[in-house]
Amino acid sequence: MANGDRTVLQFSTQSTANFSAEVHPLVIFNICDCYVRRPDQAERVIGTLLGSVLSDGTVDIRNSYAVPHTESADQVALDIEYHHNLLVSHQKVNPKEVIVGWQNQPTEDVEKDSRNSGCWKLFSQVGSFLQYAGEDARITGPLQGRCPNYRVSSTLLEIERCRVGRAFREDAMLSGHLPETRYSTGLGVTGRSALIHDFYSREVPNPVHLTVDTGFRNGEGTIKAYVSVNLALGDRQLASQFQEIPLNLRMVEAELLGFDILKTTSVDKLPTDLEGMEVTMQRLLALIDDIYKYVDDVVEGRVAADNSIGRFISDTVAALPKLSPPAFDKLVNDSLQDQLLLLYLSSITRTQLALAEKLNTAAQIL
Repeated sequence: MANGDRTVLQFSTQSTANFSAEVHPLVIFNICDCYVRRPDQAERVIGTLLGSVLSDGTVDIRNSYAVPHTESADQVALDIEYHHNLLVSHQKVNPKEVIVGWQNQPTEDVEKDSRNSGCWKLFSQVGSFLQYAGEDARITGPLQGRCPNYRVSSTLLEIERCRVGRAFREDAMLSGHLPETRYSTGLGVTGRSALIHDFYSREVPNPVHLTVDTGFRNGEGTIKAYVSVNLALGDRQLASQFQEIPLNLRMVEAELLGFDILKTTSVDKLPTDLEGMEVTMQRLLALIDDIYKYVDDVVEGRVAADNSIGRFISDTVAALPKLSPPAFDKLVNDSLQDQLLLLYLSSITRTQLALAEKLNTAAQIL
């Protein structure tokens, strides 16, 4: 072969153009909360994503929960029993929410792996290999025989720098060995992620892999979503690869209200109940003024009438209690008097506790 000749392998991949995902703020808050409360020795948190698939094929991620796991340089383990029990509990409350994927947080080692020009080498179809190797291959080490974890030892995951264009050896299949599968690395995606993704692929087809950068390495909390696609040479599947898909933040009305409050990162002091009520009433009055202006514009002909808005305003007004001004004032005053009485009783209780503590201290000294 001449020095200038090169052999090029062209792989065909599944298209991810029709894949997209939407994540709700609750999921991000759950992930961050679980990361803060993680065990001291844990570098990241792994969890299950719940939601549904919309009519246009978009994956709507609405909820999540963490799954206990242990991992080291050569082993990964998920507590499957805990995962299934918590899934059953969630579906008793929200039966429409099903598994749509899983999530984790990148670590420093992951960030180094994302800059690695090589690729991860591991056996494809890990479940088939586990069935081939026997039940003892599932659980190894100190947890063997004590918990039904999904554990893959170092013999299943070998990190190797592979040259681009390395030929697939058909003699491996003829000799009874499993073909190799390669997963590309990126922010939050490693060979161990491939093993976990294989487990969730058994739970649901085409699971979404969500990564949240809780370390703010790029100055922001990067959130990305991936799906696994197959790399094929002709009609033969050779590898699987994580490919990033579009991810949008979706908020319903209730989440939008909470997000407006939480997005203020710095406050001088916490507002009192009266101050909070004052701010709420000011916003309510501003909304009422907007409704008055809209109704006046419709009556004067400056704005076209919308029947749906009219019915909504009518239903809102009909839902208000019909009370005369004196009755409303009496109701508010009675509630205020009850609150003042509770404050007075709580103040007396605190005073009595402080006095009892001082008397107890004086008695011990004497």
